Amino acid sequence: MHILFAARADDWPVYRQTLAASLQRAGVKAELINLADTPDHDPALIDYIVYAPSSNLHDFTPYTRLKAVLSLWAGVETFQNNPTLTVPLTRMVDPGLSEGMADWVCGHVLRYHLGLDRDILTQDGVWRRAVPPPLARDRRVALLGLGELGRFCALRLRGLGFAVDGWSRSLKSIPQIGCYAGRAGLEAVLSN
Repeated sequence: MHILFAARADDWPVYRQTLAASLQRAGVKAELINLADTPDHDPALIDYIVYAPSSNLHDFTPYTRLKAVLSLWAGVETFQNNPTLTVPLTRMVDPGLSEGMADWVCGHVLRYHLGLDRDILTQDGVWRRAVPPPLARDRRVALLGLGELGRFCALRLRGLGFAVDGWSRSLKSIPQIGCYAGRAGLEAVLSN
């Protein structure tokens, strides 16, 4: 088996070590190839591609033996409609991806919750605070999507004290999170 790593070259040392260890634990023999180190690799030998859209690889046509593309990014919308991608596309979820997404989501929820844009963008150099910041427990936050990443974000927001509701296509059960599904569930979440 041949696995091509097509992502940022800076990430290769960590992923090489992690992928090699995981494959060994699973008893899978594979050759790991880094696109940045081996741009002249033989595409016809590649079985799987560990992929980030920021890589230089955008044409999957030469990869005739390809079985799947494993995305390192949370969002696949930037390349899921690539006409040369004709094999299954899946998202790799690792703790770093979940933590990074939760940090990003929490940062933006807090930015809105505390009115930071209003405070920062309307200042003339003199700090004024006319409105005391609300408490997190007094604000309800809704997440659309409760898969691995959404669940992690919901729990992190709940940990900050927010009341959290989440919607997904299929009903989930997450302690302390209001879980909704289907069209009626979506309408309920959005009306909260």
